Amino acid sequence: MTNRLLRNPIALAFLAIILLVLIGSTFAVVPETKQAVIVRFGEPQRIINPYRAGQEFGQTGAGLIARWPFMDNIVWIDKRILSVDMDRQQVLSTDQLRLQVDAFARYRIVDPLRMYISARREDRVSEQLRPILGSALRNELGKRPFAALLSPERGQLMQNIEIALNRVARQYGAVIVDVRIKRADLPQGTPLQSAFQRMQTARQQEARSILAQGMKQAQIIRAEADARASNTYAQAFNKDPDFYDFYRAMQSYRSTFVNNGSGEMGRSSIILSPNNQYLREFMGRR
Repeated sequence: MTNRLLRNPIALAFLAIILLVLIGSTFAVVPETKQAVIVRFGEPQRIINPYRAGQEFGQTGAGLIARWPFMDNIVWIDKRILSVDMDRQQVLSTDQLRLQVDAFARYRIVDPLRMYISARREDRVSEQLRPILGSALRNELGKRPFAALLSPERGQLMQNIEIALNRVARQYGAVIVDVRIKRADLPQGTPLQSAFQRMQTARQQEARSILAQGMKQAQIIRAEADARASNTYAQAFNKDPDFYDFYRAMQSYRSTFVNNGSGEMGRSSIILSPNNQYLREFMGRR
């Protein structure tokens, strides 16, 4: 029998092809990035390399597997984080602004059996999540003004959308990892210019309010400082009233005779009687 096969290369090639087909139908390699659902006549039998949080690489069950040839089929499901992009939509905010919004969500299939039963293919999960993402986004943005997208309130908005989207994702064995708004723009033209003008006016009013508060605080601080300085001077001069009179007289002479109030020195011309009370400090103490 062996000699006949060796003498007949066509039969030998045919036997090799049958053997390769049998091996290919029996054995398969499951990569680390894939989950495999073994399906027999349309009924899922077992899961190979399912996702488990915190599982170390190389300890997941991926690798060479065996199955019943011509009876078992393999449905491959991605184990990595997947994304779904929402079609650009127009959303009306509470301040009657029409926003052009782009968003996306990231999810992971954590229950491949439920996903196969509900959707059969992983691409159908994205198709089911896309309209839900748009609906949740419209509902949340419709409850808030445009300014909420530029404030810390945006984080709570994303969280609410993620919760709403997760309710649907769990039906397909998936979990939402993150939801983000890529862009939220006003339409070009009059609405955009009007919104910019309102925002500019609001910021200017806020700046004027802050400036007024600052000036008020500065006046209060300056008045308190002047009061403390006056009190300090009064306490110091009360210890020696004669020195205080002499010091004030010297300050007055300096302003009158030296600077003349104009900053130019040596140009004062004043005629006074020697007995004038203003010149008492020049007469000395008796």
